[in-house]
Amino acid sequence: MVYDYLIIGAGLAGLNAARLIPKHKKVLIICKKSPWECNTFYAQGGVATALNEADIPVHINDTLIAGVHHNNVKAVEILSRNSRACIDDLIKEGLEFDLNAQDKLAFTKEAAHSIPRILHADGDATGRMMHVFLLEKCHHPIITDAVVNDLLIQDGICYGAKYYDSETSEKVVYANNVIIASGGIGSIYKYHTNSPAVAGELQGICLEKNIELKDMEMMQFHPTVFKGTSYARKPLLSEALRGEGAYVVDEDNKRFLFDYHKDGELAPRDVVSRSIFDYNEKTNKQIYLSFESFDKEFFQKRFPNIYANLHELGYELPFERVPISPAFHYAMGGIKIDLNSKVVSFKNLYAIGEVSCSGLHGANRLASNSLLEGLVFSKIAIEDSLKNNFKISQKKYTKNVKFYVRNKDIDKKIKNNLRKIMWESASISRNKTDLSKSLQLIDNYLTYDLGRLLFLRLLTAKSILESALKREKSLGAHYIKEN
Repeated sequence: MVYDYLIIGAGLAGLNAARLIPKHKKVLIICKKSPWECNTFYAQGGVATALNEADIPVHINDTLIAGVHHNNVKAVEILSRNSRACIDDLIKEGLEFDLNAQDKLAFTKEAAHSIPRILHADGDATGRMMHVFLLEKCHHPIITDAVVNDLLIQDGICYGAKYYDSETSEKVVYANNVIIASGGIGSIYKYHTNSPAVAGELQGICLEKNIELKDMEMMQFHPTVFKGTSYARKPLLSEALRGEGAYVVDEDNKRFLFDYHKDGELAPRDVVSRSIFDYNEKTNKQIYLSFESFDKEFFQKRFPNIYANLHELGYELPFERVPISPAFHYAMGGIKIDLNSKVVSFKNLYAIGEVSCSGLHGANRLASNSLLEGLVFSKIAIEDSLKNNFKISQKKYTKNVKFYVRNKDIDKKIKNNLRKIMWESASISRNKTDLSKSLQLIDNYLTYDLGRLLFLRLLTAKSILESALKREKSLGAHYIKEN
C-alpha cells in the first residue's frame, strides 16, 4: 500500500498538516511514543501573531532583532504575513483562546516583543490546549510507539520510512509525500525542558543520507526552569511569567539582570540565560524567580497549571520565590528547507516545526514564534504538496532496505555521557577547547558497535559541535568564550 501522506510526528506541526489534508487522501501519522509526548504539549506561554496589518512590520522587526539579523528575512515575512489568518482559521474551527474582561482576545507581552501580541489558552497551557484541539480534529490513523530509524531515499525522492513497532520488529511504509515533524533534539542534553521522546534521531538520519542541516550551532536555552527536581526534563516556568511581572533575583533579592541588559527580565532569551549563568558562576549565589508583584487571585487565574504544579512541590505562590536555572529549550537549527517547507533538493520530502530550519529564527528564537511557525509552515507544506500532486512508483525504489538493532547493552552509559558532554561543552557558554575535545569523544563513540538510535543521536550531536566550532565568533545563542 502507498499512502498519499506519511507524517512523522504528532505535535502541532504534524497534526495541523493532517487537519489541512483533504479527507479523501490516505494519510498515516506515526509518532515515537504517545501523541502527547511532544514539545507542543508542554508549551506554556502562548502563540504569537501579528495583531493586524500595521503590526506586521513591527513583528518582523522584533523577530529580526531577537535573531540578531541572522534570520532569513523572507521566511520571517511569510511567518508574520500569514500569522493572523492561521490563528483566525483555528478560532473559526472552534479553538478557544483566553479572553479579556471585554470578551475580546487577551493578548499578553513576552520578552523582546514590542507590544502584547501573545495569545494563550487555559492561562498557561496553550500548547496543551492547541494539541488536544488538533487531536480532536484529526480524522486520520495515528500509530503510536513507532520509532523511525530510516528514510527510503533515492534520486531526490523519499519513498517512505522504516520504523520500529517494538524492540525487535521493524516495518516499512511507502508514501507519495513524506512530512517530517518529529521535533528537536532536547534529550541529547543533560538538562532540558523537552519531552523525553525528542532526541534528534531524524536529524541524524538526514546527516547519514547527506541531507543538509542548517544552523545547528543555534541552540536556545530557556532562562527560567524549576531547579528542584532530579529529572533531566525540568519543569518550565513560562516566559509569560516575566512578561506579566515576575522578577529574577539572587538570594539577597537583588534584580541583577539590569546589570547585563537595559530590559532586565524582558531581554532576549539568550541574554537572560547567559546573564543568569554568568552571575551564578561569578557570585555562587542561588538564583530565584520572584512573584512578589502578583496578586494571588490573578496569579491563580492567569497561571493555574504552574500554580498547581509548584503547589504540589511545596511552594505557596505568589508568596515564595522559586529556585531557577537555565536549561536547553529549543533548536533553531534543523533540516534545511526552502520557503515551501520542502527539504532542499527533494521532490516530495517536507520538514515542518522544530525539526526544520528555514532560517526563520536566526540566532535566537523570538518567544512564542515556534507554535506559530508550526501552523504557518505546515499549511504551506500541504498547499505545495497538493499543487505538485507528486506520485511515487514503488518499483523504482531499488535500494536494499537495511534492518538495524534498536538498542545494545553498551548504549546506556554512552547515552548518559553524551548528555553530560553536550551540556558541558555545547551549552550556554562555549569554548573551542571543550568543543574540540567533545567532538573527538563523539567521533570515538561512533566507531563502537552501537544501537541504531544512539548512533543517530551521536550524529546529530556531532553536527552541533562541528557547527559550533565553525562559527568562531559569538552570535545570539551561540556564545564563544575565550579559553
